[in-house]
Parts: sequence; C-alpha cells; structure tokens
Amino acid sequence: MRYQHALLPTLKEAPSDATSVSHVLLLRGGFVRRVGAGIYSFLPLGVRVLRKIETIIRRELDRAGAEEVLLPALLPAEYFQESGRWEVFGDTLLRLKDRKGADYHLGPTHEEIITDLARREIRSYRDLPKNLYQIQTKFRDEPRPRGGLLRCREFSMKDAYSFDATEEAARVTYEKMRVAYRRIFDQLGLDYRMVAADSGAMGGSGSAEFQVLVQSGEDQIAACTACEHAANLEIATTTTPAVGPEPDAVPPREQVATPGAGTIEDVSRFLEAPPERFLKSLLYVAGNDIAMAVVRGDHEVNEVKLARVLGAREVFLASANDIEKATGAAVGFAGPVGFSGRLLVDRDAAAVRDAITGANATDAHFVHVVRGRDYEGEVVDLRNVREGDACPRCGASLRLYRGIEAGHIFLLGTHYTAKMGATYLDEKGENKHLVMGCYGIGVSRLVATAIEQHHDDNGIRWPISIAPYHVHIVALGTEPSVKSVVDKLERELEARGIDVLVDDRDDRPGVKFKDADLVGVPFRVTVGAKSLERGGVELKARTEPDPKRSELIPREGAAEAIAARVRSALAAIAPG
Repeated sequence: MRYQHALLPTLKEAPSDATSVSHVLLLRGGFVRRVGAGIYSFLPLGVRVLRKIETIIRRELDRAGAEEVLLPALLPAEYFQESGRWEVFGDTLLRLKDRKGADYHLGPTHEEIITDLARREIRSYRDLPKNLYQIQTKFRDEPRPRGGLLRCREFSMKDAYSFDATEEAARVTYEKMRVAYRRIFDQLGLDYRMVAADSGAMGGSGSAEFQVLVQSGEDQIAACTACEHAANLEIATTTTPAVGPEPDAVPPREQVATPGAGTIEDVSRFLEAPPERFLKSLLYVAGNDIAMAVVRGDHEVNEVKLARVLGAREVFLASANDIEKATGAAVGFAGPVGFSGRLLVDRDAAAVRDAITGANATDAHFVHVVRGRDYEGEVVDLRNVREGDACPRCGASLRLYRGIEAGHIFLLGTHYTAKMGATYLDEKGENKHLVMGCYGIGVSRLVATAIEQHHDDNGIRWPISIAPYHVHIVALGTEPSVKSVVDKLERELEARGIDVLVDDRDDRPGVKFKDADLVGVPFRVTVGAKSLERGGVELKARTEPDPKRSELIPREGAAEAIAARVRSALAAIAPG
C-alpha cells in the first residue's frame, strides 16, 4: 500500500477528551475516528489490525473443533424475557420498539439466541457435542464509555457457545477452549494471565478471565508468585490467620469512651492498639434492606463479594441517617455487638479473638470482643486480598496486578437450557437438559489493549502478528535510483507474503520518521540516496531503543534478508 493512495490521516495532537494511551495513539495514528460517545469508525489501518486478530481467533477456534455461525444483532425481547435477563441487564440493554409497538433490543451477548437454535436443532445425544462461534457487533449502553475502544457502546466480539450431554463432557470442551485461548493470546504477543473470575450476569458454575497486564487496567488481579494460581480481586481469597489469644483467655467485654475517635486510625492511636485487632463495621443498603459488613480494621470490603452474598445486583454505603437509625450512634461507632439486622462477618474478622469494635453508641467502643461469645453473624469471604497475602493454593505470597479483561470463558451448566427447555434424548430415551459453555473475546478491545501494553513515547509498537503491515518502507527523495529500489523491494517483499506500507509522500524525512514511529509497523526500511551510496538500505526494528541505530542491508538480496527477519519475528510468537 502506498501512502499517497491511502487514507492514513495522522494527527500531531489528539482531541482533549482522549485520555488513555491507546485512545490517543489510535486517533493520532489514523486507526479510528469518533462518531459518538463510545462509537467509532475503523479506518483502513484499524481494519487491518482487526482482521489480523480475527484471523488468529478463527484459526484456533476452527482447530479446536468450533464452527462459525452468524446470529442477528436485532433481537425480539421474548428471548431475554424467557431467561429473565430482560430485567437483569437493566439500562445497559439498548431497547427499541418496531412500528407495531413490539419490544426489541440490540444484542449485548447471544446466550438466549444460541440456546433457542440448539433447542430447535439438537434432538439426540448423537447430535452432540456442538461448539458454535461468531465474530459480530455487540451493543451495550455503557453509562460511562471511556478509553476509546476499551469501553464502547458498540464493539466487535467473538462469542462461542458449546453444548454437551453431561457436565463431564462440558468440562472436556471447556478445557479444549482454554487451550485454544492460550494459543490465541500467545499469538497476539500479549503478556497475560488466566485468572479465576466471577460469572456475574452470565450465570453458571465457574469462569476464568484472560487479563492482559497493564498499569492502566481497570481490573485488579491477585496472582501467586510461586504457582499458577491467579484470581480477579472480585473473588480472590487467601488463608485466614488467627489474631490474638485463645478465646478462653480473653477478659469480659468492656465499653470504653473514645470521644471524637470515629475512624480506625483515630481509635488505634487513642487506645494504642494495632488496626488488625479492630473490627471495622460498615452498613450497606441492598435493595430495601440494610446489612452490616464486618472486616478486620486493616482490611477493605469488596463490594462485589458483598453483593453476591446478599443476592443483590449492587450495594451502596448507607447514609448517615440510615446508620444512626440502624445503630443508634453517629457514623464511626457501629459494631456487631447487639446489631439486630443482617450481620455478615469476614473470615479474617471472625478470627480476631480479642477485638475492638464500635459499641453502637456515639463516642464509645467495646474492647475484649470475641465472636461466639459477644456476637454471632454469618461468616463469609468479604474482603479484598492484599499484596503479600498468602496464596490459598500453595501458601506463597500473592502479588497484585492491574489488567484489562480481553477474554472470558464460562461453564454455564444448565443455567439457560433449563430456563428455555433446551433438551436432548439420551441413550435411554430420556429427556435431559443440554449442558453449556460460553467463551468470549473482545476483538475490538484487543486493538486498544495491545497498544496499552506495547507503546513508547513516540507511538505504537505493534506485536508483529497483528501489526497492520510487517514492513514500512520510507522513501527519502524522488531520485530515479531511490524509486527503482523502493519499487523492487515492495514487489519482492509482497511476493514473499510480507505486508508492505510505502511512504512515498513528498515530505521531509523528519515527518516521515515521526509518522512511522507513531503508526508502529515492526520494521522500518529507509531507502535514500545516502544509504544507496553506502551500498544498501537501512533496516530498523520499531523496538530498537536507540533512535539513531539502524542496520545497513546490502541492495542485492535485501528483500530476502528483510523477509527472513519478519519470518523469524513471527515464528518467535507462534504457538508450539
């Protein structure tokens, strides 16, 4: 492709509302343009990256035995109503009515539609297993679209759905897809971790996320420093050490005055006791109910875990008014002793044997509090794990990372098939519900995710497997000798299967080099009168840290030498 014939509109500056690195570079590099909040057009460079990602995904899913389908994006409401998700999705669902007043929506995901297809077409155990996937546009009315392609209202997604006869068979399919996902993410050239995750609105019995590790990620991951265990912070756990003496050795509970000390820090200083001896009691609203969540004084409540325990979509901290009504005390003095509402106690908090906690009386705390003697409550996992906590699998320390969720796989079981009556006849002629799995990859999100992980101060540094082009030829000057070498290189490289972008603009070298760094093609080949006088062309890898360092490649055999570098780079990230 020649620059003069292409739509490659690079920008010196990105719009002020572009804040994430990938958003800025995608706009400046001419990969995308904004149409509306969370809605983007892909320009030619962006489409090339998107298609290369799709090619890798299709190759590995086909290899895993999945078949491609294409389901509609415009969906009648009846299917989501049948599964119960018409209400569950809430405002995220983009709803509309047709001219007759019937309810429709734009598909955010397709579990119901694929389940309907399965219940119509799968009759017997002889028809199983089935694994169907699509790459298609999805729609979600995100309340705060952000980060360019990282969180959109319209986006490209690969979603696959498997159907098996039994849970055991479904796990076999799930494992095949797990391997396929590892192969996909390895080929994408991304540093990632597979982590245990929450199934959320998807339902089902278990799931895992593929998190790409970047400091700008909105998700937090706890990963073991010694074994392969990793989990999203929403479900991450650790071991529970006991704190304090044996319960029998703890003196009777005593109320002490703590005037004006309504925070753990204040009371810790006032009573000269470490925060890990305290019980921090927070009141939350879930629907129409108020519940108390108790964690150790040095820990934080994980609100996703709390909502899951309460069976609520989300929870909110109670207002000062609600706290005073529920406890009879001002904010900062709540505690589990004598609390009459629903009481949830984190496992680590329950293990504190000689605790200090609010007395449900303003300016007062209890000391020498023991669970089982002074209060009860449901013991559950409520807290965020911290850096250095023990791995629940091997006991080594956990490390916290930030990441971007790029893929998610679920064991759905019969969550949808039971609701929608998707059954098959087994060997005995009995009706059984199909057992499902679900497997998603945010295809357009991966374009941005790759940039978040692969960039420098000058622009993008694409992994070669998904770069829009392999080689960027920069022609310096319009001399016939330069044009002849550029034309020959382009022709010979393309004959070897190498994707080539040629900057043939009549512009200054500095402008061309800046655009080359910005666009981020893995190899830059400079052809100019000076390099030809030295007997060759200059080759520079985009990952080369020294801006002045390049390699002179002799004119004769230059195409094969450059193609060999490209093939070697591609082979380095090919799966085993």
